Amino acid sequence: MIIDKLSGSRVHFEVTVTPDKFEHALDHAFEEVIQKVEIKGFRKGKAPRNIYEAKYGVESLYEEAIQHALQDTYYETVTEHQINVVSQPKIDMDVAKVKRGTEFTYAVTVAVKPEVTLGEYLGLEIKAESEDVTDAEIDSEITKDLERHAEMVLKEAGELADGNTAVFDFVGSIDGVPFPGGTAENYELVIGSNQFIPGFEAQMLGMTPETEKDILVTFPEDYHEKSLANKEATFHVNLHEIKERVIPTLSDDFVKELNLEGITSVDLYKKDVYDRLKKAKIRTNENHIRNTVVEKAAVNATFDLPEEMIHEEVGRMDENNKRQIKQYNLDFDLYLQYLNKTKEAYEQELHENAVKVLRQQLVIEAIGQAEKIEADPNEIEQKYGEIAEQYQNQNISLDQVKQAIPESAIKDEVVYKKAIDLLVEKAKITR
Repeated sequence: MIIDKLSGSRVHFEVTVTPDKFEHALDHAFEEVIQKVEIKGFRKGKAPRNIYEAKYGVESLYEEAIQHALQDTYYETVTEHQINVVSQPKIDMDVAKVKRGTEFTYAVTVAVKPEVTLGEYLGLEIKAESEDVTDAEIDSEITKDLERHAEMVLKEAGELADGNTAVFDFVGSIDGVPFPGGTAENYELVIGSNQFIPGFEAQMLGMTPETEKDILVTFPEDYHEKSLANKEATFHVNLHEIKERVIPTLSDDFVKELNLEGITSVDLYKKDVYDRLKKAKIRTNENHIRNTVVEKAAVNATFDLPEEMIHEEVGRMDENNKRQIKQYNLDFDLYLQYLNKTKEAYEQELHENAVKVLRQQLVIEAIGQAEKIEADPNEIEQKYGEIAEQYQNQNISLDQVKQAIPESAIKDEVVYKKAIDLLVEKAKITR
């Protein structure tokens, strides 16, 4: 059989269906079709083949038989000739030429796994990221810890200031008539958060508890409630309470309240912060080096990536994204608004990410083959153990993991990691 290689990592070939193959397909078609047919004098599904064909003709089995013959011979062909398909095939055949007792052919065009031509991948030059921890970074981390333990307390005296939380009632009206959605009681608003209409929060500044005030605002032109857009409104505000956020000071007492094992003083706490930041920077740099060697090796390689593979990867990424969005009870359109992104921009980003992921996967796989990297039994067993450990809370045993994940998939994953380890080991890293 001749297999023609086409552009875009596609191949074209012809498959011949022999008379014997088609007869087998007709047998299969009869077994399927007869279950749905009633012939007088026989129970449903029990009429003999010759009786059925005498009544309906063998041609009535052709549609089902052709589908079976194509499926059977197609998979037989791609397996025999080791054609690594990555998409559904496009079939071209003349159904009118199909006839019992004679062979017929059909043509197949299908996308296949690309043949990767590797470029430079060993000895790649990588600029490492700094692993130094500065005093400013330590101070910033301590400030975050302090802010995380801040408390909201009642402001005993003074006026409403920027950053305070106001607890108040309000009634909004236009031309003296209250409008729907413009009224609330005991509403809490952080002044300066810009959650309300422009100008509203600024006019509340300086108020004191149990005072009232009329606030004049104009709804923005792009306000979500179109009936209020560009309208001038008055909000009558009654301020009840003022709360302020009190951030604790760094002290031995504060450190003890953190309940960090073995850490009871400010000095020990600062060392712990340093150690945490140092470990994080080392981990970040390791990831940077691994990601960079993979990206460079992928850029240096050449091959045609079939659009069908990209389309399938885009679909997988999109499905994963939408599943996560649903878990957070978010509407997809609202999610895009949060990201300030159009649907077209979202789809373009998916396409670019899919191309990047596929190129990297195929290149690392090709490097594993070029370097003859293999997974030994101990590495396979260790990987199974790591996966089982991740599911301990779900009472999934090691044997169940082995039944669910074929060894070939584990081998591929081990080889993939070892190939990246090789790139990192041989990289020329400057600091």
